[in-house]
Amino acid sequence: MPVSEDPIRVLVVDDTVTYRKIVSDLLEDEADIEVIGVAANGRIAMQKIEHGRPDLITLDLEMPELDGLGVLRELRGMTNPPGAIMLSAFTSQGASQTLAALSEGAFDFVLKPDEGDIETNKARLRQALCPKIRTYMSTRRVKHRAPALLSSKVASAIEKPRPIETSIPARRISGIGGRPRVVALGISTGGPRALSTMMPKLPGDLDVGMVIVQHMPPLFTKSLADDLNRRCALTVSEARDGQPVLKGHALIAPGGRQMKVVAQGPDLLVSLTDDPPENSCRPSVDYLFRSVANTCGAESVGVIMTGMGNDGSLGCRLMKRRGATIIAQDEASCVVFGMPKEPIEEGIVDVVAPLEGIATEITRLAGKGLVTCR
Repeated sequence: MPVSEDPIRVLVVDDTVTYRKIVSDLLEDEADIEVIGVAANGRIAMQKIEHGRPDLITLDLEMPELDGLGVLRELRGMTNPPGAIMLSAFTSQGASQTLAALSEGAFDFVLKPDEGDIETNKARLRQALCPKIRTYMSTRRVKHRAPALLSSKVASAIEKPRPIETSIPARRISGIGGRPRVVALGISTGGPRALSTMMPKLPGDLDVGMVIVQHMPPLFTKSLADDLNRRCALTVSEARDGQPVLKGHALIAPGGRQMKVVAQGPDLLVSLTDDPPENSCRPSVDYLFRSVANTCGAESVGVIMTGMGNDGSLGCRLMKRRGATIIAQDEASCVVFGMPKEPIEEGIVDVVAPLEGIATEITRLAGKGLVTCR
């Protein structure tokens, strides 16, 4: 951390003494993080937030008096509220509650370790939590600075987007009826909320199938797919091995598995594997995009959205080399401008779009078919 930056002020909120101690101890070992206090429930947390003004809180979901979701709702009424990272249980109920918390404005979440001794759990939690705290703070600091801090390459791409019709020759989007055969989308931090904003704008008769990697653990991807299916005209589901990629359908890679697109005669299927993580991710955007580039080439669209790190950069590069069209979310609408940044700066992105405009760009490229909207 640069010496000019103040320590990141964190409030630890959890109703169990064990996790309050584990989280506080591991954070206090970090030179750039200051624990300003702990709270055993949401009501105490709100009082300490009001007086202590932390930069960020680590937040349990299930607490007496005021639970984690209640805290997030009260934070929305504050001026300059702290960010929140949820500590979530690895259960179906925990997954559902965590998605609700992300919709209420939580920055991200980490899983509570449930195996091993205290020191092992502390090490696992440190590895998961500390990078997200630092990413939140660096993103917050950047967004509070002048827009002039944008790199010249990113600013140029945003200010002077190349129209799809003139930048991509028609022959390069040469799927059935002149349309792509598949849209591949990669997303991470900020993804559930971004997807719940973008995907309901897609028509149910979208004339292409979608395959999606959202960095999430098992159970959480199933809850995400179910939630999006309720919101969208598209049919959204967690992918099953061998499932066809159909028009008007979106398949989300299951947490803990890699997903690729393969051809079987004229059809496209998804194949789920236990191949190793890439970029420390399974599912990995690069893994999916590479398969789409190899299977569909120019008959595909890649969409890279908000997220930490650079998973997807290599995949975008390969898709572009094979003639695909690449859409990237713009910096202003990203929760974390990590994954789209490198492709934009490299100049391989055809359209830089705000979150509200991504569905329009996908529909413009893919067109509509004869599927009846639900």
